[in-house]
Amino acid sequence: MTTDKRRVTSRRKSRVSSQRKSTDRLIELTADVVSAYVSNNPVPVAELPGLISRVYTSLLQQTDVPTEVVSESKKPAVPIKKSVTPDYIVCLEDGKQFKSLKRHLSTHHGLTPDEYRAKWGLPADYPLVAPNYAAARSALAKSMGLGRKPKPVEEPPAAPARRKRLGLKFS
Repeated sequence: MTTDKRRVTSRRKSRVSSQRKSTDRLIELTADVVSAYVSNNPVPVAELPGLISRVYTSLLQQTDVPTEVVSESKKPAVPIKKSVTPDYIVCLEDGKQFKSLKRHLSTHHGLTPDEYRAKWGLPADYPLVAPNYAAARSALAKSMGLGRKPKPVEEPPAAPARRKRLGLKFS
């Protein structure tokens, strides 16, 4: 067998194994969706196969995403070195400028800070808040006295004990 034939055979095997993995994952997702639906809604036994088929078909249609779209998203919108400035942070996903990036990542891109850093190969100490904004917030918190233990309050000396009146009246 020549090396070209080996390459073609190995590509076919890897393609088949990846298709099996995606099919297995799709079946697993279908089972999860159907079981969640059936646990909360009364469904006759005769309708279960049709429900499973409809859910599977819907999920299959959703997974038919072109591979070019996925590969294009790996290029950052701006160079990583230029993404951190004193006044703002630039999102590598869409190129927008923010003082704080965490909320934008979760609402618009569905990413946690750790997932974002891993996706773009950023170090763990990569800032998600603009340096000047962080300094201003820190100064504000310190001026309010946050982050320090409160000063101990000195108690005034106790007043001498008085006799308690019983509240009895003599006539």
